[in-house]
Amino acid sequence: MDNSKIVVGIDIGSLSTDVVVLRCKDVLSYSIVPTLASSKDAAERGYREALEKANLSPEDISRVVATGYGRHSTALAHKAVTEITCHALGARHLYPEARTVIDIGGQDSKVIKLAPDGRVEDFVMNDKCAAGTGRFLEVMARSLDVPLESLGELSARAVRDVRITATCTVFAESEVVALVARGVPKEEIVRGLHRAIAERIAGMVLRLRAQPPFVMTGGVAKNTGVVAALREVLSSDVLVPSEPQIVGALGAALVAQSGA
Repeated sequence: MDNSKIVVGIDIGSLSTDVVVLRCKDVLSYSIVPTLASSKDAAERGYREALEKANLSPEDISRVVATGYGRHSTALAHKAVTEITCHALGARHLYPEARTVIDIGGQDSKVIKLAPDGRVEDFVMNDKCAAGTGRFLEVMARSLDVPLESLGELSARAVRDVRITATCTVFAESEVVALVARGVPKEEIVRGLHRAIAERIAGMVLRLRAQPPFVMTGGVAKNTGVVAALREVLSSDVLVPSEPQIVGALGAALVAQSGA
């Protein structure tokens, strides 16, 4: 293994494509671009942007590894690796003590249980329904007529939360519309939505008998309200990287670095 080589990890997700440029286990640059209609095009855009930020050219890159649902769509990658492996690697790189990774992305959520040495022991994934994902929060923000990025701040202002009983995105949206019509404060509804997501994740944690320390990755980790609800429901701290959206791409870059 030559740690001096510059490698790239590309995580092609449903909503965003994230790229990390790595040398000697240090992140030289990263990019986050919307995936839009074409996973292939998104990978190329993100790759170019990340290289430009690091003042590098494709000739400087020794190896590229792709992950995420669109990992097989790009010709840039020398290898494709599952996002379970990559999120585990990225989280352990940032937090060597991590025992559980909670990843909430655009259209799925997963809980990954790690062995003491960092190996993936087991995982559970919700990819059949958008409930509790980034897409779910987008729909709810639209129903409430509030910016998506303001949800965390709104929930922090709530005195209490309102119980959201529906787990399906469509039914939850109807429930939210009805609550707004009844005059229930938006901040209480948002806090209720965040708690519903946290309880859904807690059920997955319980199923795996997963243990702390918990690390949260994915775009939803930027929502402080969801993180706060998870800490409350799990009765434990939840560690959040400074840029949680690139952890999968970081793990892919670490695979590239290892030469595996």
